[in-house]
Amino acid sequence: MIKTYELFDLNHTLAAEYLSSFIIPWQALSGIKDMILSIGAKLDKNEFNEISEHVWVHNTATVAPTAHLGAPCIIGANTEVRHCAFIRGAALVGEDCVIGNSVELKNVILFDRVQTPHYNYVGDSILGYKSHMGAGSITSNVKSDKSLVTVNTDDKKIETGLKKFGAMLGDNVEIGCNSVLNPGTIIGKNTNIYPLSCVRGFVPAESIYKSGGIIVNKN
Repeated sequence: MIKTYELFDLNHTLAAEYLSSFIIPWQALSGIKDMILSIGAKLDKNEFNEISEHVWVHNTATVAPTAHLGAPCIIGANTEVRHCAFIRGAALVGEDCVIGNSVELKNVILFDRVQTPHYNYVGDSILGYKSHMGAGSITSNVKSDKSLVTVNTDDKKIETGLKKFGAMLGDNVEIGCNSVLNPGTIIGKNTNIYPLSCVRGFVPAESIYKSGGIIVNKN
């Protein structure tokens, strides 16, 4: 349940063609910047305004004057970028998203209808369709000892070869307030993470991650 097609419905992102070329989703992280530049150059100029070099914003999107949009980035239709949001660059933000107050994005793909509404940090990560990060929840994308990130499953450690790798959130994932997703976290579709959780490794689809790291099946 950690393959790209198992985590994401690719019908809900401009990155569909790009992501479909990767069996394992974190392999896509290193090419996000170039992917955005390629997509941006082909966007319909009647729908997207290039408000500064390599920063494309849809006509229906709302961007607060205090927000910073670093290049390259794409902001999709009907998305709201709120007060003091900080998009450092290499960010593809889909349609009907919310990027909230003081939220920071860096090297990310946000599918359509993703919400990062309050004080979130999302770096070197991919957030699937309709995923939601509660207030204060963050992706930690670098290990404290600066070693390469591994993905921990029940029976093995998967070497990623990446120094920076936050999290992969499948479609319809709910992250509780003030949770920390440690480097290399993978969360399957339709899973809920309790508030104040410290999550590491792989959390299966259709499950609930409770206090103390207890995982139960929703069914």
